[in-house]
Amino acid sequence: MKFTVPVILSAAIVALAVSCKQSDEPELQYYTTEGTYDIVNVTPPPADAEVRNVIFLIGDGMGLEQTSCAWVLNHGKLNFDNFPVVGLSRTYSADNLITDSGAGGTALAAGQKTGNNHVGSDINGEPLYSMLHKAHALGWKTGVVTTCHLADATPVDFCCHNEHRYNTDAIIADYLNCNVDYIAGGGSDLFAPSAREDGRNIAEEMAQKGYSVVNTEEELMAAPLPVLGLLAPDNLPVAIERGDLFRHMVARGIEQLSAASEGKGFAMMIEGSCIDDWLHENRIDKAMEELLDFDRTIGDVLEWAAKDGHTLVVVAADHATGALTLQDGDLEEGKIGVAFGNDSHNGIAVPYYAWGPGSCAFGGILENAALGALIASFVK
Repeated sequence: MKFTVPVILSAAIVALAVSCKQSDEPELQYYTTEGTYDIVNVTPPPADAEVRNVIFLIGDGMGLEQTSCAWVLNHGKLNFDNFPVVGLSRTYSADNLITDSGAGGTALAAGQKTGNNHVGSDINGEPLYSMLHKAHALGWKTGVVTTCHLADATPVDFCCHNEHRYNTDAIIADYLNCNVDYIAGGGSDLFAPSAREDGRNIAEEMAQKGYSVVNTEEELMAAPLPVLGLLAPDNLPVAIERGDLFRHMVARGIEQLSAASEGKGFAMMIEGSCIDDWLHENRIDKAMEELLDFDRTIGDVLEWAAKDGHTLVVVAADHATGALTLQDGDLEEGKIGVAFGNDSHNGIAVPYYAWGPGSCAFGGILENAALGALIASFVK
């Protein structure tokens, strides 16, 4: 009899543990996209060919878990599959293990780590200059295309400087000093006097500096450089609603920058920003449609670069978002079942991809700042 009580207690503890485990299991979100697409089939030029252009694509919040989900949704194929060189980037900032987009983007843009909330500035708030600033100084043409508004962290990291990412009025005014030739994204309201404490009309001031300030896709397709495309009051419409707008913005930018470079080359940053926004909301449907649109855009870029023969293409993420796990699904059906662990960033290393001339310099594990510095080294 003296063994009965411990046995009963042990059984009760096991039962309680099983019960707790079952109750803690997250509810899965299932998603299947409405349609799939074919990926491009491109042959990279020789890795030792001269680099004349650099195109850097950033998927905000896009870790390996997010691209794995997108791969299933598109029935086992992505344009990412074309990249012969893949590595990992560590994302921690100068003052935090878990980076924000300000610090993460600045490291990629300027090749130096900084503190969270800093955009285009070091830990002391002093300006850091991105690969686009370097390119402009060398006579290259430059461009930025994003799906978010232009006060968001990543485009600001490449164009402006501020000690805090939410000093919106000062950041928007700093676009007057950025010298970027092709700027396209959302945020027209932020350039208007009604949104500013000082009442300045930054869009009009940009026009006075010589920019073609446009508000529609049709106007963007016809506007000469330099151009400021403000194609939505805030972020662009979600991927499922905007059609091929993002792809057209990118294609127009490449066309104009290439034509205007006169052999000196161009440097361009292209961001799939809203992947991150919807991961913060734990909306796998919208996050995946943003990522799939980003992948289709990557395919467009690779096709152009293959014809050009002298363009280095790099794709990376500033961090991963949502602590996403792929726990169920079906590859033949293109269905995923996922769970989110949080609604914020995490400290897991993220993948980067390199294609074209210069790509042999990439690969392995790099700090995000080292990756940014390596990309900028080809702007010369």
